[in-house]
Amino acid sequence: MKHYFILLLFFIPYFSIFSQAQQKGVKDSVVNIKVYGNCGQCKDRIEGALKVKGVKKANWSIETKMLSLVFNPSIISLDKIHSRIAAAGHDTELKKADDKVYQSLPECCLYRTQEEVEHTIKTDSIQNNETIKTPLPANLVSDSGVVKAGVQLNLVKGVVLELDKKGEFKPLQGASVVWLNSNIGVVTDSSGYFSISSVQNNKLLEISFTGYKPDTVEVRDVKELKIILASGKQLAEVRVTSRQRSLYLSSISPIRMQVMTEKELFKAACCNLSESFETNPSVDVSYNDAVTGSKQIQLLGLSGNYTQLTVENLPGPRGLATPLGLNSIAGPWVESIQLTKGIGSVANGFESIAGQINVELKKPEKSEKLYANAYVNDFGKADFNLTLSQKIGKKWATALLLHDDFLNNKTVDFNKDGFRDLPTGNLFSAISRWVYTDDKGIITQFGFKILNDRRTGGETSYTLTDKFTNNYYGLGINTDRYEGFAKIGYVFPAKKYKSIGLQLSAFNHQQDSYFGYTVYNAKQNNFYGNLIYQSIIGNTNHKFRTGVSFSTDNYDERYNQLTYKRTETVPGAFFEYTYTHTDKLTLVAGIRTDYNNLYGWYATPRLHVRYEPAKGTTLRISAGRGQRTANIFAENTSVFISSRQVSIIGSLNGKAYGLDQEIAWNKGISFDQKFKLFTRDGLFSLDFFRNDFTNQVVVDLENPREIKFYNLSGKSYSNSLQAELTTEPIKKLELRLAYRFFDIKTTYSGQLLQKPLTAKHRAFANLAYEINGWKLDYTFNYNGQKRIPNTSINPPAYQRNPYSTSYILMNAQLSKTIGKKNVFDIYVGVENLANYFQKDVIIAANNPFSQYFDASLVWGPVNGRMFYTGFRFKIK
Repeated sequence: MKHYFILLLFFIPYFSIFSQAQQKGVKDSVVNIKVYGNCGQCKDRIEGALKVKGVKKANWSIETKMLSLVFNPSIISLDKIHSRIAAAGHDTELKKADDKVYQSLPECCLYRTQEEVEHTIKTDSIQNNETIKTPLPANLVSDSGVVKAGVQLNLVKGVVLELDKKGEFKPLQGASVVWLNSNIGVVTDSSGYFSISSVQNNKLLEISFTGYKPDTVEVRDVKELKIILASGKQLAEVRVTSRQRSLYLSSISPIRMQVMTEKELFKAACCNLSESFETNPSVDVSYNDAVTGSKQIQLLGLSGNYTQLTVENLPGPRGLATPLGLNSIAGPWVESIQLTKGIGSVANGFESIAGQINVELKKPEKSEKLYANAYVNDFGKADFNLTLSQKIGKKWATALLLHDDFLNNKTVDFNKDGFRDLPTGNLFSAISRWVYTDDKGIITQFGFKILNDRRTGGETSYTLTDKFTNNYYGLGINTDRYEGFAKIGYVFPAKKYKSIGLQLSAFNHQQDSYFGYTVYNAKQNNFYGNLIYQSIIGNTNHKFRTGVSFSTDNYDERYNQLTYKRTETVPGAFFEYTYTHTDKLTLVAGIRTDYNNLYGWYATPRLHVRYEPAKGTTLRISAGRGQRTANIFAENTSVFISSRQVSIIGSLNGKAYGLDQEIAWNKGISFDQKFKLFTRDGLFSLDFFRNDFTNQVVVDLENPREIKFYNLSGKSYSNSLQAELTTEPIKKLELRLAYRFFDIKTTYSGQLLQKPLTAKHRAFANLAYEINGWKLDYTFNYNGQKRIPNTSINPPAYQRNPYSTSYILMNAQLSKTIGKKNVFDIYVGVENLANYFQKDVIIAANNPFSQYFDASLVWGPVNGRMFYTGFRFKIK
């Protein structure tokens, strides 16, 4: 009942808020306008610029570039709305953003075409280091590209329009404006706007656009021109449409970041984060063992311990939360997922080795007023999710996110070994989050999270009366977690490129558990702070961000009669420099230094380079160092689900478990090529990453009677190669194919062996088809053979083959969308369509209290075919 009382405390602030909102009735205007941008940051910036009195709703679509507005014209005019968006750095169909403001945007937000941004020339004759984006005659410019001293530049500005069939003037984007008989010209932007430097002794501008009759205009003393092209030779209309893919790769970011949108997450049921990667070829999700139901992600073939998991760039489930952390984030809460292979930014810390996964949750200021999701499968598992959001005045917004799932069916036992394939129980979690934004550059958000998880597993006949007896083998895991977080940011109004932000978070995590006769109780208290300042050096080609961070973790673990306590405190500082040379070359170099009270000082250098030799061709390289402290019990639940004896081979000098930190150097290279197939966009990607561990905590399972933990003595490396093809062979049919090869080896007791339970070869295919509100998604996964740790000293009945068989997994889902304003989705699906599962998943399942019992050697699916259905409902 404890969590229901806490839930009531969560609800109290919302009762009056939502009831007051329903009482208001305002007469509003509804319009849609074109606003240019690229990504989620653009979306936040555009919608944030309209958090003013009179604007009731602002929702910008990344896919269509259309902004849906609900506003009161008696309070704010449409012209002022256009001006506010332009002031934030985004062009609209009527207003163009100031070049200086536009240039200060992050690289991923630079939406103008290459022709619009190239030939940037600095001049001392213009105040405030203003830049002019127009080519100049050679005799006016020095060899270094700077306007010669004494030269006065005069700009001719104007707009090129067309007269449509309704007799209305509309801007022409991409019209050519050239000084007659010269090669000096520019191209109009999305608003038909152009700006070109005057040329001595030449007063004639030639304006042309495909399908229109060219025109020549004489420029005298007029600096602002309005040019309307004649339509006497206008061609037939050609309509060009585009849409953003559900999973896309940022071509501008120097760090190779893949973004999974909400649309991608809808391709599967996605009850929690562990199920959000079923349609992603880069990430594998597997069970840690055959009893607890805990899962781990694998990136670059390495376990999830080496992937930094963050939630809105704050620490996500880590430490004690590692084994069950993926289950603690509800899938319907997720707005998008950003996936980075290899090392990340030094601003996010030093722990990233295989990569980083950052989860963006639904935002109070832009999510639906109500979002409800219900799910049930034929195992008897049910999930319920509810998200409520509301704006409070013009500066505040709040959201309440609720999740509850339960499974009471004790008979889910596909391989008939007498053990439940999944534990029964209930998980409840909730988030209350608040956002404050003013018109002076201040943005503040804070919130609270709670999690209560109760699990019971083991043999199907086990009940709580059998606890700590040898009647039946059972386990119980009770987890309580409480978190608080805050972000405070300030963007300098006159210098949009300059900002300062403070990130804060803290949590208390407690787990009480038993596994047969084994008891494991643990507590972790964490505090994290990160202060970031970013600005430019001279101009926006040279950007930097720097800051300081602080984190502390207090652990108290009790494993049977043994106690492991430690407090790990790490203050640190970082500096990251970004150099941009046009849109072809970007370099990001960063370094951070940290002091760990247990391990002393260490430095973390990192480098990212992006080069675009030709339009649509992108090359990236990265290299850097990662370092982390292993939490050997939480990261290896197989310790508890077996009769193996635990052996920790380390010093007793105050370090974590007497072991040194893990250190790895990651190097990566990637190639991305855009192409056209049947006039539709496609992408081919090839990437290779290598990790070399100079130190590693080895988990040695090569003796079936023992599990050993020790620091690496010898070689340990991982090579990951992936080829991926995304295309649209026919309209509205998206095809994604991938192949991965892993070469991962570690030295186990002096022997260099392939990493166990990891396939060398993997293949992936995903097909998504959409028509008239119907969506069909099909996913195919091939997993090659996996090495199984040595079991040769067991009796023959308890031995396993040295290698598993290869196998195929298939998932499919069909969904139907009904309605436009208040969207209702209904979906049905099946996982593990071929009903393939590992039949010998538990060694000595018939004698779980013997010395041979082992549920840790999981190489395939634990359960078989599963059908599910559910619905999603939104009120925008």
